[in-house]
Amino acid sequence: MKTEINTQLFDPYDLGKIKLNNRMVMAPLTRCRAINQNLPNDLMVEYYAQRASAGLIISEGSSPSPNGLGYTNIPGLYNEAQVEGWAKVTNAVHEKGGKIFFQMMHTGRIAHPNNLPKGAEVIGASAIAQPGEITTYDLGKQPYPIPRELSTSEVQLTIKEFVDSAKLCINADFDGVEIHSAHGYLPNQFITAASNQRTDKYGGSIENRCRFLLEISEKMIAQIGANRVGVRISPFSYADETESSQTIKDTYIYLATEFEKQGIGYVHLSNMGEELADRTELWATIRKIYSGTLILCGSYDKEKAMHAIEEGKGDLIAFGRDYIGNPDLFERFKNDYPLAERKKNKWYGDGAIGYTDYPFYKK
Repeated sequence: MKTEINTQLFDPYDLGKIKLNNRMVMAPLTRCRAINQNLPNDLMVEYYAQRASAGLIISEGSSPSPNGLGYTNIPGLYNEAQVEGWAKVTNAVHEKGGKIFFQMMHTGRIAHPNNLPKGAEVIGASAIAQPGEITTYDLGKQPYPIPRELSTSEVQLTIKEFVDSAKLCINADFDGVEIHSAHGYLPNQFITAASNQRTDKYGGSIENRCRFLLEISEKMIAQIGANRVGVRISPFSYADETESSQTIKDTYIYLATEFEKQGIGYVHLSNMGEELADRTELWATIRKIYSGTLILCGSYDKEKAMHAIEEGKGDLIAFGRDYIGNPDLFERFKNDYPLAERKKNKWYGDGAIGYTDYPFYKK
């Protein structure tokens, strides 16, 4: 007697009113190809169109503000030229039947002045530098600088930048927006006590430290609809390494409860580190609290992804590195085709090599 094969990973899925062709998500991947004033370009159009068979594409992290362009050659979405560039990307994906969300990533203190446009500055929840070094345009690797702490009124203006950018996303014909609140970026900098020593309503208690993110999501939902708003979080990532396990659990249980109240479109749980019992327990707790779509991301292969969906741990599974070298990853997984070799030394650059030159599988 044959064992029935679980095909849910390849089946259509309703993300609220958005119809996805399958449950595979292309995770957001920083590729550093926006080489001309942080503008999306034709090379990026080709790259995303190649991968349109994913059920959902989440774009590379892109800033809602000049202040958030902390890395070299990452895109933004805060002016009309960027809207026009991104519209070419979304149209190309839609023409191939795909869906695409914009990942809104403000780097905050993970930045360097040499990487920012004229008039922009390195900002943060508090004047506390990110440990380590960052690659710059002209100065090689440099220590992270001390960011300028935002005043209360500037925090509220920064929230407005997120919301205004979300409206531009809709003008650019994105299907929705993912707020990047993971891996140490600006919303995460407010959430984590190690980077947030504020004494106003955006610092101190868990509720206050989560206020920045929750005000962004609340105001964004009011402008573009809950179904079009998702959020990425990363409990127990390196950004949390100075927090106690219990504080991390309490923080993200609170956030999950608030996401449920807001009716946010999806929660994207990202794991970039080793498996931890505490993380597994917390993810299961979030699954019980939050009744919307849950995306899981973190070193999933085909078999692990199929089991996670079959066991009800998540609704969609995001794949990152395998989508770099396999634009047809959905077809390769579904048909048991072999995966292309990863070429990590070519992931970052300013041209097609290691970006759009990966072939589709041929029998």
